[in-house]
Amino acid sequence: METKMSFRPALILATVLAVWSAAAGAETIKIGVTPGPHAQIFEAVKPVAAKQGLDIQLIEFSDYVVPNAALDAGDIQANSFQNQPYLDNQKADRGYKIESVALTVNFPIGVYSKKHKSWADIPDGGKISIPNDPTNGGRVLLLLRDKGVIKLKDGTGFKPTVLDVTENPKKLKFIEVDAAQAPRALDDVDAAAINTNYATQAGLDPVKDPILREDPKGPYVNLIAVRTADKDKPWVKILVDSYHTAEVKEFILTKFKGAVLPSW
Repeated sequence: METKMSFRPALILATVLAVWSAAAGAETIKIGVTPGPHAQIFEAVKPVAAKQGLDIQLIEFSDYVVPNAALDAGDIQANSFQNQPYLDNQKADRGYKIESVALTVNFPIGVYSKKHKSWADIPDGGKISIPNDPTNGGRVLLLLRDKGVIKLKDGTGFKPTVLDVTENPKKLKFIEVDAAQAPRALDDVDAAAINTNYATQAGLDPVKDPILREDPKGPYVNLIAVRTADKDKPWVKILVDSYHTAEVKEFILTKFKGAVLPSW
C-alpha cells in the first residue's frame, strides 16, 4: 500500500504536465464561416481537431464576399462557405492566391414561395428573385434550365446570366438580390431562390419547402480554402482529417436530415 501511495502524486503531476504540455503546444487557427450549417458543422469539427493539437476559432461572416478577402489578407487562416465555381470566379476577379484543400458538403439550392404551393402555380410574368453573384445566380438559371423552365445559350458554362436566357416561355422577370437578403424577398416576389444556409436561418426547411430543388450533384460541392502559401502546412492536414471523420459525417446526416449532404 505504501508503495502505491508514493507513486500517486508523481502520476498526478505527470498527468497535469502532459495536459499542460498539449495545451501549450496546440496551434490556433481562425476559420471564416457563414452562419448556419457551416458554423454548426465546424462546432462538431472543433473537438476532433483539438485532440490532434489544433485549436479552431470560428469567425462568422454575414456575406459571401468578405471571407475570401479576409483569407487573402491573412486575417483568417482558412474559410468554409463556398464552392469551386465561386472560388474560381473570385480568384479571377480579385487575384486572390487561395485554393481548395478539401471538399466538405453539398447544399442543393431551392426555389421557395409564400404565394404558390407548386412551381406550376407561378403565373406568366411572375417575379423570381435570384442571387446577384455570378456563381449562385448562374446556378439558379441552370436549375431552371434543367427543369425545362428556360433555355440558355450554348456554352454558358457554370456562370450564365439573365442575358444568356434565349427562351423564357412564361416571361418570368428575374430580380437579382444579395444572397443573404433572398429570404426577405419572399414577400415581394412569386418565388425566390435561396441558398440553404440562408434558408435554414429564415426557418425554412430545405428538403420539404422548396417548390423546385437542385439535384444533389454537379460542381457545387463546398470546400475548405486556405492561402496557397499555407496549403502544405501540417495544420492543414489535421484540419482536413478532422473534418473527414465518421463522427462529423454522422453529425451532418443527423442534424440536417438531407438538407446538407456530406461530399467525401
